[in-house]
Amino acid sequence: MSNNKTAAPRSNVAGAGSVLSTVSGPSDAAPPDSLGDAGPLADELLRKVAGNQALAAQMPFNADKPFEYGDASRQPHEGSSNTPADPIATASTSAEQNSSAKLGDMPADGVNRTNAPLDRVRVDSADQVLTTNQGVPVADNQNSLKVGLRGPTTLEDFILREKITHFDHERIPERVVHARGSGAHGFFEAYEALTDITRAAPFAEAGKVTPVFVRFSTVAGERGSADTARDVRGFAVKFYTDEGNWDLVGNNLPVFFIQDAMKFPDLAHAVKPEPHHAMPQASSAHDTFWDFVSLMPESTHMLVWQMSDRAIPRSYRTMQGFGVHTFRLVNAAGASVFCKFHWNPVAGTHSLVWDEAAKLMGADPDFHRRDLWEAIEAGAFPQWELGLQVFSEEQAEQFEFDVLDATKLIPEELIPVRAVGRMTLNRNPDNFFAETEQVAFCTAHVVPGIDFTNDPLLQGRLHSYVDTQISRLGGPNFHEIPINAALAEVHNNQRDGMHRQAIHRGRVNYEPNSLGGGCPFQAGQMGFQSFPERVSEDKVRGKPEKFAEHYAQARMFFESQSLVEQQHIANAFRFELTRVQTPAVRARVIANLANVDAMLATSVADGLGMEVPYPSSLASNAPMPSYPLSPALSLLVRPGSTGIATRRIAILTGDGVDGAGIEKVYAALLSAGAVPRLVGVQLGTRTAADGSRLDVEISLEAGPSVLYDAVIVPDGAEQGRLAMTGQTVEFLRDQYRHCKPIFAWGGGAALLTAANLPSSLPDGSDDPGMTVATAADAGGAFEAFVKALAGHRTFLRETDPPTV
Repeated sequence: MSNNKTAAPRSNVAGAGSVLSTVSGPSDAAPPDSLGDAGPLADELLRKVAGNQALAAQMPFNADKPFEYGDASRQPHEGSSNTPADPIATASTSAEQNSSAKLGDMPADGVNRTNAPLDRVRVDSADQVLTTNQGVPVADNQNSLKVGLRGPTTLEDFILREKITHFDHERIPERVVHARGSGAHGFFEAYEALTDITRAAPFAEAGKVTPVFVRFSTVAGERGSADTARDVRGFAVKFYTDEGNWDLVGNNLPVFFIQDAMKFPDLAHAVKPEPHHAMPQASSAHDTFWDFVSLMPESTHMLVWQMSDRAIPRSYRTMQGFGVHTFRLVNAAGASVFCKFHWNPVAGTHSLVWDEAAKLMGADPDFHRRDLWEAIEAGAFPQWELGLQVFSEEQAEQFEFDVLDATKLIPEELIPVRAVGRMTLNRNPDNFFAETEQVAFCTAHVVPGIDFTNDPLLQGRLHSYVDTQISRLGGPNFHEIPINAALAEVHNNQRDGMHRQAIHRGRVNYEPNSLGGGCPFQAGQMGFQSFPERVSEDKVRGKPEKFAEHYAQARMFFESQSLVEQQHIANAFRFELTRVQTPAVRARVIANLANVDAMLATSVADGLGMEVPYPSSLASNAPMPSYPLSPALSLLVRPGSTGIATRRIAILTGDGVDGAGIEKVYAALLSAGAVPRLVGVQLGTRTAADGSRLDVEISLEAGPSVLYDAVIVPDGAEQGRLAMTGQTVEFLRDQYRHCKPIFAWGGGAALLTAANLPSSLPDGSDDPGMTVATAADAGGAFEAFVKALAGHRTFLRETDPPTV
């Protein structure tokens, strides 16, 4: 049929059916211009398909392939990528613009919104009704659904079943080690740029601030064990850097028991409760532990540290932290140096004494956790300086020990510690489980500029930490739990798994690809690069010769301690080995100690009623190194710079005491940042001598001596119930026995006499920790008490056994 009118150009719909399908298509044809009347999303679908085909066509071959081979592969090459002309080209669905209250808006290009501050997951239920986990309002949270008021409960009660089921599954497996822990948020601020030695993000420039989360822990005890057990303390710091998360997973001691990760399961099994009766809890004082370590002489150095006062810190805030292993730092030019990491507390290094630590396990099992929480809540933010020991491979080769041996340290006198920044903890977690319990640290979490060495213990940890988190946190997606999520955006092709949070846009989950424009593409030189260490060795199971020397550094550590610290070490060995039942195990330990120090071995043997055995044989015929003393290894050389801030002082209070005097010292202590408390026989109001009223804050029963750093006995305390209560005498004797400052004025001094507290030291000299004054001189004497309090303890009082 002829038509004289000019025909309108027809749209090209050839191949439209293929666009509307998800399988196959024309061999080589341009996309159609239109999908006809396919529906309201037809234009979006056509743009998506056409754009994706055009994007794929921009990559006719893999241009990156030649860079995978030969010399070209020695330097990482940035991956090829193309940007789509239309963002919908890489969408999962053509309907992605259809939003809702649940779907939200269109995603921003190249953004992972799961990497954001924790505000995105914080919940506040103020002014909100109770709901189920599905958001259904709960009308009655007091009663299950029953057939009649006295009838059976119905199976259909989904509210009851959801509540009970969730409760039944609230606990997750605890950590095999480091189960007992406490954590806090804070920040690290660099003092200077360290770009000459590392490209690591936290050290990029002076003043750079990096958010951190820190978890402190004991190692051996279970989640419900006491804080003050004699144990290594974990000191793990997660840096949320702008180039990813860096976990510096260390301890409060700079060395470890073993040299190779192959022995870690044996060590953990030995120190844990013995398997036949599951005792003791959170204690190394039993046969299996000492049997193991007595047969592992490389553990001797660590044992002397563990028996030192460092294993019973006064507070998490007053202990050092160490990276333990030797790490590499790598700068932007690829040059490398070795490094040891140190955390030094601004508050100084202070410990408990063993009798005090043992009593604290009963008085307050949460002592360290409570101390950290209360300090942060009060604004007394704990701080540590980060220090580096930086040295070259050439220097390391000259040392008499191997820097890859985790049972050895580098004396600060040999390689000084360089302070490079300060960490401040300034916020407690909102929820212990969601943050402190679910946080996952791993030594393999490093950022560009930080790399590993061949330390065989470190190499095993690189695997173990990831592996245990998969078991403990339910799968490979533990990195998406909010506390673990990086602030740097995560873009990769890892998918699925239990509890997946991220919803990835598009259909590409592999690399190389053209359908996603080659994205995400490899970062090349800006990404993490392992240091190209040259290795030419046989594949063997063994250790280098320098690993065979086990006692010289233990001797250096012991002989670098003060006489008081040395006595504490000997006493700790005596206590632990007294609880061991097998004589041969005790003998092996002392034989090892005989290689460390004759006085130490003799002291421990005498305490066990034994003769000192012949020193155990050495694993090497090489001469034992002789190290100079290292004063930096003593706790006493770091008194700190915070004065008496956060120190806790008990002021004994009862009827008839000097109310005005108490009011003055209370206010003065508060103004200095200390935490005074009025302690009495029981709670209630007491009438002071001047008629004023004093409210007791805590009783002697609930607040025993071990909870305080010092005690004040005011005038008038020598009369009434306070003087007649046996707990008062016990309180004062513990304060004296634990070498704590004591201040009494006026008649309060009579209570010290009633408790049989010596007025002078065992050598007859004045006791600087005992301040006694008349009522008229109390004001001036208070300054002497504050000085003693800043010094923490008067160890010169100690006798073994104690006379008080």
